[in-house]
Amino acid sequence: MRHSRRSVLTATAMGAVTLGATATPARAASAGPGSRPPATAQPPGRELRALLREIDRDRIEATVRRLVSFGTRHTLSAQDDPPPAASGRAGAVRGIGAARDWIAAELRGYAALSEGRMTVELQSYVQEPASGIPTPTRITNIVATLRGSVTPERVYVVSGHYDSRVTDLMDATSDAPGADDDASGVAVAMELARVLARRRPASTLVFAAVAGEEQGLYGAAHMAQLYRAAGVDVQGMFTNDIVGSSTADDGTRDPYTIRLFAEGVPTSETPAQAATRRSVGGENDSPSRQLARFVRDVGDNDATGMRVRVVYRRDRYRRGGDHIPFLERAYPAARFTEPAEDFAHQHQDVRVDENGRQFGDLPEFCDFPFVARVAKVNAAALWTLSQAPGTPRDARIITTVLTNSTRLVWTRGTEPDLAGYEVVWRETTAPEWTHVIPAGDVTAYEVDLSKDNVFFGVRAVSRTGARSPVAFPSPQA
Repeated sequence: MRHSRRSVLTATAMGAVTLGATATPARAASAGPGSRPPATAQPPGRELRALLREIDRDRIEATVRRLVSFGTRHTLSAQDDPPPAASGRAGAVRGIGAARDWIAAELRGYAALSEGRMTVELQSYVQEPASGIPTPTRITNIVATLRGSVTPERVYVVSGHYDSRVTDLMDATSDAPGADDDASGVAVAMELARVLARRRPASTLVFAAVAGEEQGLYGAAHMAQLYRAAGVDVQGMFTNDIVGSSTADDGTRDPYTIRLFAEGVPTSETPAQAATRRSVGGENDSPSRQLARFVRDVGDNDATGMRVRVVYRRDRYRRGGDHIPFLERAYPAARFTEPAEDFAHQHQDVRVDENGRQFGDLPEFCDFPFVARVAKVNAAALWTLSQAPGTPRDARIITTVLTNSTRLVWTRGTEPDLAGYEVVWRETTAPEWTHVIPAGDVTAYEVDLSKDNVFFGVRAVSRTGARSPVAFPSPQA
């Protein structure tokens, strides 16, 4: 099929083809004067709105406070303290082992209501001595997997890390509440598992609480490597790390913004891929950037009450999160983090200084309605990803001959409810996709615009109108 240059240029003069995208209070508040929402925005439907209403800020707060109650969740802390037989108690009460067992029990309770669709496993291994790990240490991820009902082979992951720390990275005995970093992220993942356990997502959703993050991203690396070795098709991964507070170190508050960090140049980029990127561009079009744009499309609206601020970098300065091991293994991944951090309440010994200022990562410094809204953004992204077709595969721009038009090709997906595809494009200087062209149920499409002047992408559309993340095409000679 071919889209004429006249109609494309007419659309340019009139503005973007929005195809149902509508401005919302949250989106309008985040936009600058005279700006408009991205052409690719997907307003939440009735089913998604109902799902989001089930997210419970009181449950999230209870989860954070329960995790804090274990005293410390340091990766090197007790795995079983004290042994149940010696104490007469039903289980351990302090240390990372106690937190592990409680999280697993909660997730198994949710799984019991899923009619067999959700399973929970302790994904465990012994980490030999390495940076941050002085002796062989058992690291255990708690992983709840909700199997998809239509395309179970396609997987999306959401995580938080349940280990905690104080000022000294190797201090495994002092109280390390870890309310914001990262009981808040674990609470988000667990609340999504609770709400979604009774539903039937088309694709598989994974809710994980991982360990060893503070010592060096060990648990997430183990998880990502298991997926890569098994050939699991992880099409999106989100880590929620430090999502508990809307208050900055100067006391200012931004309770309706969440940052989403997304890398440009892929961490896993090969020399050949780097050469192509330098030749044709694409520094702003990695799979993770497309995933982040998708989150804005579906999660920045009145149903979540949040503005998604996409940050064009892999993570903050001198910091790293559990999305990085997934990026290293060529999985699209991004990190949610609160809008402005207060460093007095993370990675700090619990204390009051000579001026009466309280230090330590304590639950009283969390904003639980804010965490609930962050959970809604995650839920909107995960649910829409699971219900929409997968990201188009093998998207290419044909460069066999030099022309002033652009021919795109891709491989048709196998989803039973696949309706067709859309071609998106934008000026090379634009951060968002600005134009959408319905292509139909085809695997090739020609646009009468020069590939040298704009960036193109392709996304899939279901019969219900759910749209996939955009695939950025590579040149094919």
